[in-house]
Amino acid sequence: MTTPAHPWTLRRAEAPDTAAVAACAAEAFRIYIPRLGVMPRPMTRDYGEAIAHAQVWVATLHGETVAALLLDVTGEGFLIDVIAVLPRHQGTGLGRALLELAEREALRQGHASVYLFTNEKMTENLALYQRIGYVEYRRESLDGRTRVYLRKPL
Repeated sequence: MTTPAHPWTLRRAEAPDTAAVAACAAEAFRIYIPRLGVMPRPMTRDYGEAIAHAQVWVATLHGETVAALLLDVTGEGFLIDVIAVLPRHQGTGLGRALLELAEREALRQGHASVYLFTNEKMTENLALYQRIGYVEYRRESLDGRTRVYLRKPL
């Protein structure tokens, strides 16, 4: 589906998209390695497995994958697991378009809210999520990292 005001196309990922999705996540999250001291989890995901068993979307522009979105349903509800936008496309509204897609999919699939988590050191992500209606409800320490969980009612 192409958004009229935007040049990209959003579609479900397929098996041949695996490498492009992984490359997009690696490029988008690489900037956090020095801040976190470890490789961010989205950089180590098995995106072939995710495409086969979860809900993965890609944004393409002129045939290039410029963003990826990984959604899943867990015991806690509808999860926005990974949202990755290539750095040169950040600030264009693409990330927000992916979040809106996730919210529409959650509603379509019968969920009253969406949730996500991010590292507490990814402060710009936390600020964005809170600005658009996500509310922190839990923090969890894992392997020396603190994960912040946020939820948004729909």
